[in-house]
Amino acid sequence: MAVKSPWVLRYAFCLMLLSAPPALADDPSLIGFSVGVYDQDWFEPHFLFLVGGHGGTNKAADFRLEYRSGTSLVPWTEPYVKIKPFAGLEATSDLAVYGLGGILFDIPLGPVMITPSFGAGLYSRGQGRDLGFPVEFRSQVEVGYRFENEMRVSVAYSHISNANLSEYNPGVDMISAYLHVPVNLLIGN
Repeated sequence: MAVKSPWVLRYAFCLMLLSAPPALADDPSLIGFSVGVYDQDWFEPHFLFLVGGHGGTNKAADFRLEYRSGTSLVPWTEPYVKIKPFAGLEATSDLAVYGLGGILFDIPLGPVMITPSFGAGLYSRGQGRDLGFPVEFRSQVEVGYRFENEMRVSVAYSHISNANLSEYNPGVDMISAYLHVPVNLLIGN
């Protein structure tokens, strides 16, 4: 039986939104500390948005400090995924600096957390790799373990590139280890 009346589809869509599960309690906001390898060439996937194959010429240590909001921007997607904003600062041992903000998707599988994220920001090369443009985009996939106190440890693969905003777009790949600590554990309640 085909539905020919558009108001029925609109009604069904509204009913679906209203019958979504109630919003769950917010997660705690997290401060993430990370260390990794910038311009790595150990792991170079060619899957979805992860495009490797340029690494190894300007290896450096990569350090990150990130803030991840505990509030989901789209509550009706819970408990399957929590869509949250993040902001961060990244620096390398070659004095490159990258400040960014974006969206992450926390996907819980028991205590395991899979977190793809996408962000945009401004990049300054310092003495490191020229990425071709000051505006750069980061895509990342992170897999981690969430402890009962909400702390997390994880590993991440990320790629930064200018998305062809300039003719020169080498991109850079990183592998990082993270420690995420709830803000309330750092500063108290």
